[in-house]
Amino acid sequence: MLEFISHYWQVFANRPDFWAILSIVPVTAFVTWAHVWMALKMVFYPINFWGFHIGSLPVGWQGIVPRKAGRISGIITDNTLSKLGSLQEFLQAMEPDEMAKIIGDQVGYDLEHLIDEVMLERNPVLWENLPFSIKRRIYSQAQKQIPTVLRDLVNELTFNVENLVDMREMVVRQMEGDRRLMVRMFLKVGQKEINFIWHISALIGMFFGFFQMLVWFLVPWHWTVPFWAAVWGFLTNWIAIWMVFNPVDPHPIRYLKLFRLTNTKIPFIAPVIPHIATYNWQGAFMKRQHEVSEVFASVVTEELITLKSIMTEMMYGSRNEKTRRILKRHINKIMETPVVRTSLQVSIGMKEYARLKTDLIDRSIQITMVPISDPVLNQSRAKKIYHMFRERILALSSKEFQNLLRPAFQEDEWILIVLGGVTGFIAGTIHLFVAFIR
Repeated sequence: MLEFISHYWQVFANRPDFWAILSIVPVTAFVTWAHVWMALKMVFYPINFWGFHIGSLPVGWQGIVPRKAGRISGIITDNTLSKLGSLQEFLQAMEPDEMAKIIGDQVGYDLEHLIDEVMLERNPVLWENLPFSIKRRIYSQAQKQIPTVLRDLVNELTFNVENLVDMREMVVRQMEGDRRLMVRMFLKVGQKEINFIWHISALIGMFFGFFQMLVWFLVPWHWTVPFWAAVWGFLTNWIAIWMVFNPVDPHPIRYLKLFRLTNTKIPFIAPVIPHIATYNWQGAFMKRQHEVSEVFASVVTEELITLKSIMTEMMYGSRNEKTRRILKRHINKIMETPVVRTSLQVSIGMKEYARLKTDLIDRSIQITMVPISDPVLNQSRAKKIYHMFRERILALSSKEFQNLLRPAFQEDEWILIVLGGVTGFIAGTIHLFVAFIR
């Protein structure tokens, strides 16, 4: 047997294309690894379009995720976020009474300055000359009512948030306004899957390399080198992406187990008593539902569906007129008290008093958004809904869970697959001229 192997090895070693044939496996593995890395980078980068335009025709590239940020975020919201709960549930979990107190502390601190600012714009001479005792009565009455008014206001906004905020519109606007946020979210959630695709591609490329060596022995024609390199490039990208998400559900496979993985780097395997074991074959992303639920819940509650984002959409979004009507009704509770109404109507007149109430709504929105935008407050509210999000993501079906990441690849994955074929063909052509053609 050894003589047989030695004989054919000598025959192989004496071939003029000996080194060229040996180079097929490492070259195929490296090229596959490199073009899959490039394809993965092209999913997310560049954030902004890189290239130029010929008329209205763009010539260049923008990462698939940032380019399709609006569409992808809409799909994620429809397929996943909307199934995790309503905005009313999220705001309710953030404890509206506690939020009202925090906002009230900030508004109360700035209230006198706010009243002075508005009044000086309306009638500076009169307000400056108004007796301080009258100003003090207005300040005192407003300060007394602020806690109750804010508590009622925040509770009403929470109760009506579904009518005041379109969650899909809110998420899409955020993602389109900050495309880096979309990329950051996908990378946090899917970094392990991205690394898996990248590294498994080298093994797939190595397997294809051995197959191409066999093809060369049988059909030693030069055109087969770039042709098969293109086929391997095409197949590698398709297989790598497919393996991340498929199978959706686990499929048990029984096999003869001879070794086990160790916790040490060397040796990384150890022999075991031969026995029949079961391996659950499932997509790499699908296997990590427990781990991904924690990461995704953290990203969503800290960066996407936050107190700041909900309130910003409520105050400035497409339905802000409804919010302003609610604000006006609650501000009127302060403005229509006998002390405040009489003092202001006498000092600035009926018309200016009516305009003043409108101005106060605008200023109230501005001053309210100051504590709402506080990172510490947003972080404390995020903790309130984090566990709710995590548990509901864990409860998603496999198909629903797949939609957390799948849309990013599914939108234009055919481009990545074709790119693998083109890159493989180019690399195969270079390999042909360097190693095979003398």
